[in-house]
Amino acid sequence: MAARVALCFLLRASADGPEVLLGRKKRGFGLGKIVGLGGHLEEGESAAEAAARELFEEAGVTLVEGAMRPAGTVDFRFPARPEWDMECSMFTCTRWTGEIAESEEIEPAWYPASALPLTDMWQDADHWLPVVLSGVASDFLVVMAEDNETVAKFSVKGAGQD
Repeated sequence: MAARVALCFLLRASADGPEVLLGRKKRGFGLGKIVGLGGHLEEGESAAEAAARELFEEAGVTLVEGAMRPAGTVDFRFPARPEWDMECSMFTCTRWTGEIAESEEIEPAWYPASALPLTDMWQDADHWLPVVLSGVASDFLVVMAEDNETVAKFSVKGAGQD
């Protein structure tokens, strides 16, 4: 059974255009990669609650209630490692309190939404993250190849491509 996870992408305006908060993983799944902030849902927790909790744990910020916006889902499938399968709910948020800080798990940093650090991210990110950051909520399917790194199949759910 796929793990249930939630991600929340903090967005801010800058002189050069919108920026997104991502983080380099310091431990665990995806070690060394730049990823969206978030993680597993705990028992009885909604995806939105998990995303808010994870942002606090990983970056030290509290999301402003009602400021999170649903941004769709990504189902990640790893045929060579099915225990890595994830069903991911995504959110964006433009309002929070507290100062962004590094944690034991994540080294957060701001990146231009138009120039994502794709070479340091999972290879699937360029398929769906620009869509999410554009404000279009969509549901995606990503099937990874046998190497668990490259994308074997990508589709937008409900678009007749599954």
